[in-house]
Amino acid sequence: MNLGLLVFYFFAALAVVGAAMMVTRKNAVHSAVYLVLTFVAVAAIYVLLDAEFLFAVQILVYAGGILVLFLFVIMLVNQEEPRRYSGGRLHLGLSTALTLILFGMLATVFVKEAPQAGAAVAPMAEGNLQMIGWLLYRNYLIPFEVVSVLLLVAMIGAIVLGRPRA
Repeated sequence: MNLGLLVFYFFAALAVVGAAMMVTRKNAVHSAVYLVLTFVAVAAIYVLLDAEFLFAVQILVYAGGILVLFLFVIMLVNQEEPRRYSGGRLHLGLSTALTLILFGMLATVFVKEAPQAGAAVAPMAEGNLQMIGWLLYRNYLIPFEVVSVLLLVAMIGAIVLGRPRA
C-alpha cells in the first residue's frame, strides 16, 4: 500500500468521524467545531485528488463562510430546552432501515461504476476548472438549474418567515 492511499484513508476516516461527532453532540457549538473538522478533512481529500479549485472553494466558502453563518445563527437564536420525542423505538428502527437501504443503494452504484472510473468524461477539457465547467454546464445542467430554483425558494421562505408580523 502506498503512502498516498494511507493518507487518503486517514482523511476519509477523519471526515466520517467528524461527521458522526457533529451529528451526535448535544452542544451546537461543539457540533459546529466538528463540522469544521469534517470540512477540512474533505478539503484535504480534494488536494490528494489534484482538485485544487475544489480545495479552495471548500476552505473559503464552506469552512469559512458557511460555518461563520452557522455560528452566528447558533449564538443569536434563543435556545430553549428541546422537547422530547416520545416515539423512540419506532423512529430508531425506521431510521436504521432507511439508512441501510441508502447505503445499499450507494454501494450498488459504486460497484457498478467502479470499472468506468478511468474513462474520459470531457475530451475538450484541459484542466481541473475546465472539467468542472464542462460537466456542470453540459452533463448536469438540469440538476444545476433545479438546485438554483430550490435555493431561490429557500431564500424567499427565509424572508417570509423572518419578516416582522404586522
